[in-house]
Amino acid sequence: MPGSQARNRVRDRNNVLNRPEFISLNQPPRREHAAGESRGAGGTRRPAFKQQSQQEDAGGRGPRESSEGGPVADGGPKDASRWPEQDCMQLNPTFRGIAINSLLAIDISLSKRLGMCVGAHSPGAPLRSMVTLLAFTGHAFPWICGTLICLWRSNTLAGQEVLVNLLLALFLDLMTVAGMQKLVKRKGPWDYPPGLLDYIAMDMYSFPAAHASRAVMVCKFLLNHLVLAVPLRILLYLWAFLVGVSRVLLGKHHLSDVGCGFALGFLHFSLVESVWLDSATCQTLISFGTFRWTPLV
Repeated sequence: MPGSQARNRVRDRNNVLNRPEFISLNQPPRREHAAGESRGAGGTRRPAFKQQSQQEDAGGRGPRESSEGGPVADGGPKDASRWPEQDCMQLNPTFRGIAINSLLAIDISLSKRLGMCVGAHSPGAPLRSMVTLLAFTGHAFPWICGTLICLWRSNTLAGQEVLVNLLLALFLDLMTVAGMQKLVKRKGPWDYPPGLLDYIAMDMYSFPAAHASRAVMVCKFLLNHLVLAVPLRILLYLWAFLVGVSRVLLGKHHLSDVGCGFALGFLHFSLVESVWLDSATCQTLISFGTFRWTPLV
């Protein structure tokens, strides 16, 4: 009897179906397996099938792996409701997914190619200082400081009304773009760390481009509330466009980031124009800001 048991154990060990990758072929269906576990003498639960050879082979190798892709403990699969089809790679993507991935790949490739002023050894290194200065003209810091100085020196009600609305538009653009960048958290094409001024303006991510949004919003605002000659109007449009392009040349943003920034700046301008504050409201805000209001009697 001991010799026959030893031969049966050796035969079970050499059986191909007892290997870990073929366990599912040697196991009963789930319902029968559950029913076999529920039966036992004295109300105790006993497994219906014992994989002795597998336990001996896997005794020194840690936890076993089931045919369903998850680790198996002594009591069964870790997640019995998980099927192999849930872990397979999607081999038939939709046309929409293919189109989106292709556009993203083209966007990244073109943005890296256009980043000619990224480093000191790049092809556009001699123009880096001029491009950096052009990009600085679209930063939030000079525009907010300049608007506050002009508002402090302004003596007309009409001028103060325009400047207060411009200041609110700048703060709206700053907070909206910063919130969207925190939400999306897209890195730039060259993934350079932001500078000190970028931390001040909360412009730490790539999407959307804050400079492009601010340039378009300021451009539309000035063209709508200032009387300018045609050459100046053309130069203002050209300035807004070049500010967005400069950020791509410096490797800070993708082309799609700049395009979405242009659209967002136009949206901010339309929103400010729809909720335009009148002169009385602007004077109230100025009095609160300068602590020169008259107490109510």
